[in-house]
Amino acid sequence: MQIEPVVDSTFDYLFKFTQEQVQAFADLTGDNNPIHLDAEYAATTSFKKPIIHGMLGATVFTKVLGTQFPGFGSIYLKQTLEFLRPMFVETEYKAIFKIISINPDKHIAEISTEIMDVTTKKVTTRGVATMINQEKF
Repeated sequence: MQIEPVVDSTFDYLFKFTQEQVQAFADLTGDNNPIHLDAEYAATTSFKKPIIHGMLGATVFTKVLGTQFPGFGSIYLKQTLEFLRPMFVETEYKAIFKIISINPDKHIAEISTEIMDVTTKKVTTRGVATMINQEKF
């Protein structure tokens, strides 16, 4: 379902990652840091278990912004990111999007992007996406 984008409109998306997806991301990017892949190593860190690559978590932003909210035709111009807390496999997260501003003359919108742990209600990742879409804005 596509939602008509207007200032203050929001969209939520539930998701989680598997260890197999983390491994596939590591294989694709070459980031084989053991904090993501080796439970024995991760147990010696402050996290106590493997964490998801921060950039893997942020891929949910491009998925949603490009396909659902605002949807097809959306192209990234910029994305800021803050990694506030670790993310873990098989944990349910909610990506939360809110349109901050729209410049209809340039077809550009700024959209706040957050990932929240559904159980703890704590934000793990946040930022702002700047998108262009000739048809939506």
